[in-house]
Amino acid sequence: MQTPAPKYFHFHPDADLPVLEGLRAFKTILVADVEVQETTMWDISRWLIESGSLYVLVWGKDSEQWREAVEDAALEAVNYEDVAEQHRVLVTAHEDDDLEEVFWFARHRASHPADLQDTLILHIADTPRREELEDAYSDA
Repeated sequence: MQTPAPKYFHFHPDADLPVLEGLRAFKTILVADVEVQETTMWDISRWLIESGSLYVLVWGKDSEQWREAVEDAALEAVNYEDVAEQHRVLVTAHEDDDLEEVFWFARHRASHPADLQDTLILHIADTPRREELEDAYSDA
């Protein structure tokens, strides 16, 4: 089965968060090339959950803290209640993996009961690397 091309979004830590269009229930590969303030991390985590991300794979700087922030944002979004499997947010941190391994895992092994078809590469960095990251994902 052919995996659809991911959507790439570069986010500069000082920018405002936009509305994500064209995505509903999706998988996110969060590539953190720069450190962000804790409040920004929380804002981005809430934004991802509100936008419909149901599986978040975190790689890069502070990946464990990102994992915790996204998990907490997911719990907060449902008022800390239990939710059906298809609505549960899964989060993994990949601090010891190469980015290529994370892309491979995202394409071939990361599954969710909601059968997520769309993937977002959320690149948090000072400068974008769209082509490089898209190519690495498609080569995985």
